[in-house]
Amino acid sequence: MDVETVVNSVVEKTLQVTKLRLSHEAEVSFTFADDRRIHELNAIWRQKDSPTNVLSFPAAEGAALQTSPLLGDVVLAYETIDREAIDEGKAFAHHAAHMIAHGFLHLIGFDHQDDAQADEMEGVESNVLSTLGIPDPWAPENTAGKTGQ
Repeated sequence: MDVETVVNSVVEKTLQVTKLRLSHEAEVSFTFADDRRIHELNAIWRQKDSPTNVLSFPAAEGAALQTSPLLGDVVLAYETIDREAIDEGKAFAHHAAHMIAHGFLHLIGFDHQDDAQADEMEGVESNVLSTLGIPDPWAPENTAGKTGQ
């Protein structure tokens, strides 16, 4: 898996699906970390004493997104994503693409604090992944054993 190509494809498709227009110079950072590091970040920033699959750190919000040169940072937990992919019977590359989309959506203002937000975010994720030929992670046949996002 060429990580840079996957990240670029997922971000491009996410922008197409959401129709969000950003500055041509906008930057976002994607980092893969181990469980120890994501655990530390999750404890510091979310007060959750456990690893997680993806964390997003937005640098701009609302209307500022369209002109900001920096969108923020996404940190993905390689070990957690790998473990979840195995547990859920998914290809690592597919699950990683899902978590890249999920993290990027958080940077551009999506959230899942309530059912309506979750439904909207999951719909965008499904659309993005389908344009990349990746099975819908939210389809009933793909959610058995799901550990949660």
